[in-house]
Amino acid sequence: MDRVALDLGFIQIYWYSIFIFLGLLIACTVIYRESKKRGIDEDTLINMTFTTVIAGIIGARLYYVLFNLSYYLQHPIEIFEIWNGGLAIHGAIIAGLITIFLFCKQMHISFMRMLDIIVVGLIIGQAIGRWGNFFNSEAYGAVTTLQALESQGIPKFIIDGMYILGEYRQPTFLYESIGCLFGFLAMLIIRCGKYLKRGNLTAFYLVWYGILRFLIEGLRTDSLMLGPIKMAQIVSAIFILIGIIIFLINMKKSKGDENLYRKDPNKVMMDNIVYFN
Repeated sequence: MDRVALDLGFIQIYWYSIFIFLGLLIACTVIYRESKKRGIDEDTLINMTFTTVIAGIIGARLYYVLFNLSYYLQHPIEIFEIWNGGLAIHGAIIAGLITIFLFCKQMHISFMRMLDIIVVGLIIGQAIGRWGNFFNSEAYGAVTTLQALESQGIPKFIIDGMYILGEYRQPTFLYESIGCLFGFLAMLIIRCGKYLKRGNLTAFYLVWYGILRFLIEGLRTDSLMLGPIKMAQIVSAIFILIGIIIFLINMKKSKGDENLYRKDPNKVMMDNIVYFN
């Protein structure tokens, strides 16, 4: 499979880069639309999004490099060659969470409510970004057969792309992409709930993606490892646990949704925000 989408001679544009960019673009577009429905200041949103995207890319690369440190110590220049792949979504999420937390604390914005806005765009961005792994021959599963892939109704161009290292592989990137797409559609329905509590969308994302990634990681053969354990499964289990805790805490709260902005004498109170109307 040709990884290069466009060769201009002096520069090559890779399919991986295109799909990562598309994923970010769609995610940011969804986040922007969701934020406007809550009356968030546009400049505030742009500043936060720009900072978080940069931090996320750095975190995704750093996470991947740390789990392949012996290789990159011998090839340090390749650390910067992100167009060759090697962006770990868990690293991006962790770095993004830290950045958003610090930003919200500075701006006196509810951290959990901001996450409720962001996760809707994040999960559809992940669904699109996974296709970059397809063109880079990454995120694949165990050896399988042509007949097994055809029996799943998988398009021929994907099957052809899954012929890696002389054998057909399970397209785990596709399974995750579809799972994220269904998660996105589910969140569009959940967010319309009349008594949606702060944090429920975030909790749903953590549980949904945690379970999805845990299962799919069990099929992958190119995972980042922590000794004999797949690191993504550890992080996924933590996601699931945190999501369940948020749900349990919210069950004890009274019905109704809280304001986006915390009570602060220096901020204009937004008591009449219409939530996802």
